[in-house]
Amino acid sequence: MAPQDPSPARAQALVGRRLLALSYDLWPALALWLLLSALFTAGYTLAGHGARENIAPFSAAQWLLWLGCWLATGLYATVSWRRGGQTLGMRPWRLRLAGRDATLPAWRALWLRYCIGTLSLALGGLGFWWAWVDRDRLTWHDRASATRMTRAPARSHRCNAP
Repeated sequence: MAPQDPSPARAQALVGRRLLALSYDLWPALALWLLLSALFTAGYTLAGHGARENIAPFSAAQWLLWLGCWLATGLYATVSWRRGGQTLGMRPWRLRLAGRDATLPAWRALWLRYCIGTLSLALGGLGFWWAWVDRDRLTWHDRASATRMTRAPARSHRCNAP
């Protein structure tokens, strides 16, 4: 038997856990989108557009709303990563983000990670699936931002009393 790595913080985060955490993070993102959409719609109505007038598909207003939602989601992710290394969706799966040298990543690296992650999702998750063939099990956004997703060990709930 090969000796196991004594460093539990270096445990690799598997693609499945990453995608599950991402699906959990959809809920806070959705709440942000609903709030932003309500504010945007109120502003659109106050700007002289009728209350019954819809925003035209592919109009500048709709693209502006989408950009706002994307930026709000990016702000949620980068602030979460910067403050504690985790988003809400990463907590139940014990995932944590850190720089490759186990330091706190810079804001630039976090926004680069978010941008490349968005591109990866837009391409059907190809950057996530890439981790299955990568020699270090890193995704596109891990490599591009010099960050690493790790998994903390499970806490033991056993009683240590004699």
